[in-house]
Amino acid sequence: MGDTRVGLVIEDDHDIRELVRVVLTQAGFEVTAASSGAEGVLAAKNLDPAVITLDLGLPDIDGFEVARQIRQFSDAYIVMLTARAEELDTLIGLESGADDYLTKPFRPRELRARVAAMMRRPRSTSDLADDSGAPLVGAGDPKGYRHNGLDLSYESRTVAVDGHELSLTRTEFDLLHALLEANRMVRTKADLVRRLRDEPYDVGSYISEADERAVEVHMGNLRKKLGDSAQNPRWLQTVRGVGYRLAPEQG
Repeated sequence: MGDTRVGLVIEDDHDIRELVRVVLTQAGFEVTAASSGAEGVLAAKNLDPAVITLDLGLPDIDGFEVARQIRQFSDAYIVMLTARAEELDTLIGLESGADDYLTKPFRPRELRARVAAMMRRPRSTSDLADDSGAPLVGAGDPKGYRHNGLDLSYESRTVAVDGHELSLTRTEFDLLHALLEANRMVRTKADLVRRLRDEPYDVGSYISEADERAVEVHMGNLRKKLGDSAQNPRWLQTVRGVGYRLAPEQG
């Protein structure tokens, strides 16, 4: 499909489906729509979309399970659209592999802004990580990091622990990269929210408790995939009441 960006809308409500289709089309995507979970999973597998909007209340498979299935083969950005305002639903959605969420009714401008921020973050490339030392360097800029047996290559968007490559979502990768880049400086939850929005840290935009809670969930997912311990961390150290930083180097 060349350089065409593909968007996938998984939504059973016709009016919302068409609204999202228009928003993504105006944002420069070639858009495909699916009205059921099974149809959406199949479309995601066939189309390799860059971004997916996913309704939680689908008629056949709920959105949580759709996200889990898509995450088995796709690194697309997933934005969950839900009519449910309960925090538990939001957390389950993020734990299922979603990158972000919006509660219905939502403003089309907000959806477009969220998607635009995601698309400014790079997808993976075919470049391979250098194994000559840490940090990895390319074109005068740091391109990767090595810390306590963990190797992150920014160019290839890959992470390996003790030589074994991990499958991270792009949001999990970006959070891990932000902590490695900070080199033991504390990153507040608000900092990390802005990082995911591709905003300057001092822009002063509104950060809600739900936004910060979403970062906590993504960090929890990242910890599980790394096999890290919150009590005795090898990589991700929680600074209680503030945020996160890189754990000290181990001898």
